[in-house]
Formats: sequence, structure tokens, C-alpha cells
Amino acid sequence: MSLPPILSAEHLSKHFAQSRRRRLPGRAPARLHAVDDVTLAIHPGEALGLVGESGCGKSTLARLLCRLLDPSAGQIYVAGREVTTMSTAAFTRSPMRSDIQMVFQDPTDSLNPRFNSFDLIADPLRQLKPPHSRAELIAKVEAAARSVNLPLDLLSRFPHQLSGGEKARVGIARAMVVTPRLLILDEPTSALDVSVQATVLQLLDKIRRDRGVALLFVSHDLNVVRLLCSRIMVMYLGQIVESGPTDALFRDPAHPYTRALLSAIPTLRGRAGGQRIRLDGEPQSPIAPDGSRCRLYGRCPAQQAFCAQAEPALTGQPGGRQVRCHFAGSAVPGQR
Repeated sequence: MSLPPILSAEHLSKHFAQSRRRRLPGRAPARLHAVDDVTLAIHPGEALGLVGESGCGKSTLARLLCRLLDPSAGQIYVAGREVTTMSTAAFTRSPMRSDIQMVFQDPTDSLNPRFNSFDLIADPLRQLKPPHSRAELIAKVEAAARSVNLPLDLLSRFPHQLSGGEKARVGIARAMVVTPRLLILDEPTSALDVSVQATVLQLLDKIRRDRGVALLFVSHDLNVVRLLCSRIMVMYLGQIVESGPTDALFRDPAHPYTRALLSAIPTLRGRAGGQRIRLDGEPQSPIAPDGSRCRLYGRCPAQQAFCAQAEPALTGQPGGRQVRCHFAGSAVPGQR
């Protein structure tokens, strides 16, 4: 953490305009707030987890940070240089493109079925760091394959001839072949068997330790994130509601939503922290959300009348924690 961040974002937002068919006559188009005012920093060699339920904005945030989407507001910095002044197309042609690589959720859908494994791994190299010779290309592709424990005899095979774990390794190898400083992983193990998940997670941790590559690991599986990440951010309806060191967050979650997530983790010996916390009621709409109340209001087991009158800010807490709750650390009925 003493080193400057590889990537940072300040007050990052992404809003999507609703289609004309869903717009009332004479009304301005409502906007879906997928990501709202997110500030973060990722340092060399760090593994940062981003968790939250489906639809909370995790994947949109990952695509913003990887510059696959243009933000509606805010700034993104790569090694201290702002890159939001560039379009996504201009960033793709920039030398900084190789610093940030993304591993997508489904290895089957993200791999071109017409390319064999060699060409899948070689394609980013040809686009971003063209080798001087065919021999150099082959050497770099084979080195990337070895780094993810992918047998070289599989390089001639096409995606449909590979297992799920082998396709996942190809996806990681094609990201690593351009020697990135940050890997953004959008639920890369969700489509894999549990035994294969463990192997891929061990591989990612080895890459982080051996090469100093930072990881942003996006997932809804808290157990997976706990194994890999030293720091966690919890997202709800486009906002970061809590962040902090993994051990501290699991030991003493400060936000009611984080406590509900942790209580839902299945265990063989029952729940050490008591019964599961259920968030009853309907979630608020992400379309033009009310900025005068907490976004968990209506579902929160610890809500008070004041929560419907003012939206809480993300405030710092002891131990490097941040919490978006009016009553963080207070003895409010239902919070513990």
C-alpha cells in the first residue's frame, strides 16, 4: 500500500438512458444508475474483492475500470495519468492498454471459436505488443501457457476441444501474455466446478505473488473472495456500502447489508454469528433513485426514520474501514 496505485478512480459514475418506449410523453428520459460515485485505488500486488448481489453494478464498474465503457462522470487514473479524457477506442490504441487486462466471466463465450488456443493467446500480443519475429511470438505464447500450467500440446486445440478449466487457463494466459500490471476478473470461476475453481484460484494467487500483478476480483461468492483477497468492497445498488480488510470485514461487518450477505454463507456446522438475516421488502429501483434516503431503506433490519430523510455518505472508520450507514458503530436495535 506504500507504493502508488496502479489504478485509481474518483467519483466514478455510469448512468444509462432508458429507451424511448419506456419514456412517458413529455418527460425527460429517466436514467438507470448502474454505478454511482465510486472512489477506489488498487495497489501493486494487491488482491481486491468486489462483492454484491446480481444487478448491483459490479460488472459495469469492472468494465469502466478496464475502459470498455465511458463513464458518465468521474475520473480514472492509470499509474497517475488520467485516462477518462480518452475515448474507449483511443485507450485501446494506447500503450497503457496492456497495463490493464480483463478476464471475462464465461470462458466459453469470451473465446473466439474460430481461433485455436495458440492464436487466442497470441492475438492480444499481436494487437498491443507485436513481436519482431515468428520465433519471438511462439516463445512468448508458450511462456504464457506455461505460466498458467496449460500443456503446450493443447495450443493447437480449439475452444470446443477444451475442458472448462483449460478454457479458463487460456483466458488467463491471453490476459497475461502482454505482461499487465492489473488483472480485472469478472467472476472467472462461476462457470467452473468447485474442484476446478480451487485450482484456478491457486493459479491466480501464484501469479499475484510471483509477478506482483494486482487483481480486482469481482464475485458474488464471498467464500471465494475470502480465499484470494486481502481487501473487500461491498456494493449495493451502484454504491460502495462498505470496504476494508478481509479479516476485519468478516469478523465484524459494520453495514447491515454486509451482515446479511455474510449470514447467507452456507456452512456445515451452522452459523457462528446466529440466524440468517433476511432483507424483506422490495429493493428500490436503480432508475432515478431517490437521493434523499438510504438505498437500503425498506429492506434494512436496522432502519430508522432518519434513513428515509437523508442518504448516508461513505465515511472512514478505524482500521482502514469505510461504511455508508448513518448508524455505523452505533448501538441501533437490529444492527447486531
